[in-house]
Amino acid sequence: MMESQPLQNPTATAAAAGEEQPGAPPAVVPGKEFTRTCKGLVVVLIGGYVLLQLLPSSLNYLAIIPSKTIPYVWTVFTAGYIEQVLPGAIGSSLGLLFCGKDIEPVWGRKEFLKFIILVNSICGVLAFCFAIGLYYVTGKESFLVTPLSGFHGCLAGFLVALKQLLPNLELPMCFFWKIKAKWMPFFVVCFSSIMAFIVPDSINFLPTLVAGMYVSWLYLRYFQRNPLTGLKGDPSDDFSFPSLFPAAMRPVTDPVANLFDRILCARSRPSEVALPVSDPTKASRRRERGERVLEERLAGDHVVDTEAPAHPAED
Repeated sequence: MMESQPLQNPTATAAAAGEEQPGAPPAVVPGKEFTRTCKGLVVVLIGGYVLLQLLPSSLNYLAIIPSKTIPYVWTVFTAGYIEQVLPGAIGSSLGLLFCGKDIEPVWGRKEFLKFIILVNSICGVLAFCFAIGLYYVTGKESFLVTPLSGFHGCLAGFLVALKQLLPNLELPMCFFWKIKAKWMPFFVVCFSSIMAFIVPDSINFLPTLVAGMYVSWLYLRYFQRNPLTGLKGDPSDDFSFPSLFPAAMRPVTDPVANLFDRILCARSRPSEVALPVSDPTKASRRRERGERVLEERLAGDHVVDTEAPAHPAED
């Protein structure tokens, strides 16, 4: 199976349009079909839900229960694939299918699975630590016995990946309302924070969502081997941490971003592993080229093959 094959169409389209320049990675376009990897993971999510219905006691061995996690350490790795309610299983499956069809063709199956395992595992560890912290702060034992699981942390990471690959892709929210992918992470954080005050039980999801977004941004920003260029990280200003938030919040987000950059990423700064096109102006132009190719693809425009021999008209 050739994982790099889906990359040929975007490259060919951009080159034929005369927009691609030497040193710039191929433009990214949305996928059209659900991948087999995503379909297989959907079977895992649905299968985990069915297993809980048939054997409810299995929740103790698959989900994170903070009071039991020390002997059952493996639960921090399995909890991300276990949905406890049917709406969660359906929502996670749909999110996986629709996000994965745009992401996996660009990254390839190996990198796509690596991203899922990494984000889910780290989210599991952080969810456990957060629950223990809430217990010591509030003294409520419910934080120690409430099972924590779900694929929502990885879904939040997918939204960050879509912001990087297709920032202007419009994602449907309601019947007639769409939101661009570059604003989706901020919207989900705001919505989840509001729901945490309205429905107190939903606060268990908020730390995993935030962790999924930040962990995925760290990985994509500093550590991922870019499949389009073969180099490390994405140093463009369009994918900086403050770019996840509206411009009005930059006075607050810039100091926070600089602090975490010094603490966590001092050894992996993008300037040390910069891409060939690391200048912000060139990076912006590269994204604009990809956006134009995307718009042409969505509009159904066809590029005329200029190399085809012309046939003279017959009298």
